[in-house]
Amino acid sequence: MAQQLIFDWPVGVALGAGDFFVSDANRAAYGMLAAPEVWPQSRLVLTGPEGSGKSHLARVFAARSAAQVLSATALPPDLHPDTATVIEDADRLPQASEEALFHLHNHLASHRLPLLLTARTPPARWPLRLPDLVSRMQAATPIAITAPDDALLTALLMKLFADRQIMPQPSVIAYLVQRIERSFVGAQRIVAALDAAALRDQRPVTVRLAAAVLDAAA
Repeated sequence: MAQQLIFDWPVGVALGAGDFFVSDANRAAYGMLAAPEVWPQSRLVLTGPEGSGKSHLARVFAARSAAQVLSATALPPDLHPDTATVIEDADRLPQASEEALFHLHNHLASHRLPLLLTARTPPARWPLRLPDLVSRMQAATPIAITAPDDALLTALLMKLFADRQIMPQPSVIAYLVQRIERSFVGAQRIVAALDAAALRDQRPVTVRLAAAVLDAAA
């Protein structure tokens, strides 16, 4: 029977709602989403790179605020919600849905209901064409999740391995943190590659396997 390993969480990393990890890379965003009453005009745009935890944090907010979560790529027309609203992937909003988001924004503003939008980039870089929507989105307060620091990258790797029911030695995590691409997508890729290599070779995830996978990728 495989022995279950107990990990010591890195110093400076807290477990927030569920298993959202708070570190310097996302602490400002986490704190801002916890206090929608201070958002200017009840609007906030949460930005960050792919895989940075925007959706996870948006759902933490939604659970706390009883908010509905909608995708910008499938935004229904004529929305008049009576609760806070989250729009995911706002930078991918189809042109045909711009008027729907404009009216949704105005409805929420008139009822003083929070509107949270997530995106990879700030509103100034979104390909919006409706002038009134452009002005409203660019006036929204932005908050960013930055590239992961050591603490967040460590916690992220541990979670990604745990999601795949893999429990590597802590030395493997420490080895990877110092050598992989310092991005959320980079962490996802190396964990997927190590999982595939371990299954293929029928061996555990070790520092030696990590070194081999990184050498092959290079």
